Amino acid sequence: MPVFIWEARQRTGESLRGEMDAANPQIVLQRLRSQNLQGAKVKKKPMQLSLKLPGSGAITTKELVVFTRQFATMIDAGLPLVQCLDILGSQMENPEFRRVLQDVKAGVESGGTLADSLKKHPKVFDRLFVNLVAAGEAGGVLDTILNRLAQYIEKNMKLVKQVKSAMVYPTLVIGVSGAVTVVLLVFVIPIFQKMFQDFGSALPAPTQMVVDMSEFTRRNIIWILLAIAGLVLGFRAFLRNTTGREIFDRVLLKAPGVGPLVQKVAVAKFTRTLGTMLSSGVPILEALEIVAATAGNTVVERGLRVVRAKISEGKTMAQPLSEIPVFPPMVVQMISVGESSGAMDTMLNKIADFYDDEVDAAVGTMMAMLEPLIMAFLSVVLGGLVISMYLPVFSMAGAVGK
Repeated sequence: MPVFIWEARQRTGESLRGEMDAANPQIVLQRLRSQNLQGAKVKKKPMQLSLKLPGSGAITTKELVVFTRQFATMIDAGLPLVQCLDILGSQMENPEFRRVLQDVKAGVESGGTLADSLKKHPKVFDRLFVNLVAAGEAGGVLDTILNRLAQYIEKNMKLVKQVKSAMVYPTLVIGVSGAVTVVLLVFVIPIFQKMFQDFGSALPAPTQMVVDMSEFTRRNIIWILLAIAGLVLGFRAFLRNTTGREIFDRVLLKAPGVGPLVQKVAVAKFTRTLGTMLSSGVPILEALEIVAATAGNTVVERGLRVVRAKISEGKTMAQPLSEIPVFPPMVVQMISVGESSGAMDTMLNKIADFYDDEVDAAVGTMMAMLEPLIMAFLSVVLGGLVISMYLPVFSMAGAVGK
């Protein structure tokens, strides 16, 4: 079906534009008029050569944030739900997201709720998103909930970026240094080895050790690569196992340097998610179930399920939460105050803001610790290889000088 580009104005004078699939431009004009849009201009979209790779249509977090904010603005302006979805879907550049929104619009048009229509696409709209939208629909505050959701997703995205930035630099440096080491062992050192054989003299112990490493690597390069691949696949299988994942998460929380960062991220994510859900009117037991499922750490998830069970028995949140070693006493005390004062959501959001700053500081501290360690690693590995190759040259130069 042809695609048409349209441009029109709302009654408020605001210009809108987008794309629409239709058999002819008259159908597009008719649809725009039915949405109370004026001064419509329609033209056929020119053919474009798509150079996108398979899988490039994945919906990004940034696209989800933009959609949520635009959706909230349109709802707040009083536009009907179906019209909002139609406009947002038609102007969406990502074809996969456009298809999802068209399906959501069809679900709403057929009489379903927005939350039920979103629930059909769990890869795009998770349980948190769907439950908050359901709460917004029930309370008649969908625009407020959507704005809250966009803010939550943005802050969560920032948190993820902070953690990734702490891991990308050392991973990249170690990966590059490993590749350089392999190139030296496989291609460069054999040239030096041939030159040393022509000298006919015994090699110093460090040089001989490097030469032996080079020969071993060249003879067994295939087996070495297969062993590395096996270790990676085995580690991934270990993490997919429930027991293995729990062991890994426990070790990660206790690891020096990394552990405090993981703990701060867990606290920030828990308080932000729970605070957003409670302030949106989601019941606490349902909110804790969703927070536990999206915790991202099995230790935290298991602890939160215990907390949920204790609350269902009539206990407060603070007491069972204090038994989870991930949550510091300060956090537990602040939540206890929030429970007593009836301002739990406000207190949770304050804790989340505090721990966002803590994560930022922890990332800076970790980077400051890693940089000298990485430099020392590079000096020992690469510097050691280079020096060991020049030792025979220095020895011969000394002999010639005498």
